[in-house]
Amino acid sequence: MTTIDVEQVKRWLLDLQDNICEGLQQEDGAATFQEDAWQRPGGGGGRTRVIAKGAVIEKGGVNFSDVSGDTLPPSATANRPELTGGSFRAMGVSLVIHPDNPYVPTSHANVRLFVAYKEGQDPVWWFGGGYDLTPYYPFEEDCRRWHEVARQACEPFGADVYPRYKKWCDDYFYLPHRGETRGVGGLFFDDVNHWDFATSFAFVQAVGESYLSAYRPILSRRKHIAFGEREKSFQLYRRGRYVEFNLVYDRGTIFGLQSGGRTESILMSLPPQVSWRYDWQPEPDSPEAELYANFLRPRDWIVNND
Repeated sequence: MTTIDVEQVKRWLLDLQDNICEGLQQEDGAATFQEDAWQRPGGGGGRTRVIAKGAVIEKGGVNFSDVSGDTLPPSATANRPELTGGSFRAMGVSLVIHPDNPYVPTSHANVRLFVAYKEGQDPVWWFGGGYDLTPYYPFEEDCRRWHEVARQACEPFGADVYPRYKKWCDDYFYLPHRGETRGVGGLFFDDVNHWDFATSFAFVQAVGESYLSAYRPILSRRKHIAFGEREKSFQLYRRGRYVEFNLVYDRGTIFGLQSGGRTESILMSLPPQVSWRYDWQPEPDSPEAELYANFLRPRDWIVNND
């Protein structure tokens, strides 16, 4: 039986939340995260941290949760029917940052551990997570750097890890009803338990701790670019895609709601302002058209940069 140290993972997740909040606050320079500790009636709780109306960040949240329950929700057993009727414990850090400046991309990250328990059986555990980038007025060098940091985090665990989880991210953060990716991707993985527990945990630590290295330099480079009503209007329109994905397809949102999680914390990923326009199309050869033509599709950002 593999020894699993759930409390060690919890301590690291709490430290990760602290470190990410501190780094983002420093980059914003004006606003601070406000903490809301909560308890879940069914078991467990968490601490939600939200930042709003900053110099750089219009709205953001960095949440820690550790919840448990006597019955696994349908979203957790859909691919593992043998666990139906078991209990669970799920913990993780999840974040979404919506900057004010349209030249700064939205970013999302998540790292988590799930343990399922069933009488007479050994616990079944797996890790999941990743991060992805959603630009509005993208810069190729930002996208390349984002993916290079992701590749470096994966490299110690095998040459095939980054390509596999990069493709999974491209496939996962895809809106089939729109025929486009949510952004330029990054990493996405779930059901990670093919290594032993220690190695799997080390991999998730490498990914989680690389998020600030990937995102903060982009914030720093782009936060002072001047923008006007046109750019802000396009940002609000594109945020609509973010909302569509999170409410229709996102597994974390579905699990959180099905498991009786705290609704306000689950939906903190939604942007503060958003707009939809009927059958809107970008002007040919415009900066907005460039996003659709060259960024909202899978690309090999590191090797070919095609």
